[in-house]
Amino acid sequence: MGHRSAGEIQAGVIRFCFHGGESTGKSVLAAKLSAELGCAWVPEYGREYAEQHGTEFTMVDLLAIAEGQDQAMQAAATGNPPLLILDTDPLMTAAWAQMLFGDVPASLLRYPKAELYIEFAADVPWIEDGTRIFGSAAERTRFAVTAHDMLVRADVPFVTIAGDWEQRAVLVRTVIADFVARS
Repeated sequence: MGHRSAGEIQAGVIRFCFHGGESTGKSVLAAKLSAELGCAWVPEYGREYAEQHGTEFTMVDLLAIAEGQDQAMQAAATGNPPLLILDTDPLMTAAWAQMLFGDVPASLLRYPKAELYIEFAADVPWIEDGTRIFGSAAERTRFAVTAHDMLVRADVPFVTIAGDWEQRAVLVRTVIADFVARS
């Protein structure tokens, strides 16, 4: 796949990508903050995919999820909105590949990267929603480490958010405001 670099996609758009394991508040906070900030957001394509196809993923499924997520991001970036919140991206799909298959296809690491990744710690209660897989304490810890390692492997800028639901919301608002002010 010939993925474009981040600079070729949309100059001037600041993309914040929410990253981390399941049930850490990414989707809820992405929707809430996009409404508060009046900015576009890209929902998690993998959730939609899992609801339609189930959670017995193959690597082909993960590659399709990454492509669908990227296409949704590309569509949301049309018109160069100043701020875009991504409820995950193909880099998180790479973490899924590592978790499920012990391997990360190079194509998953070539997708455009966000300007800042906001990593959500797995320190809040896990909530089953029908599409989640890694609910035990050991699995959640392993997935959190895998997701973190993917950020390091990709050498992308990131900050880690922890705490209860309200603390997360406050911290993410602050991170976004500070980043925008510096840009």
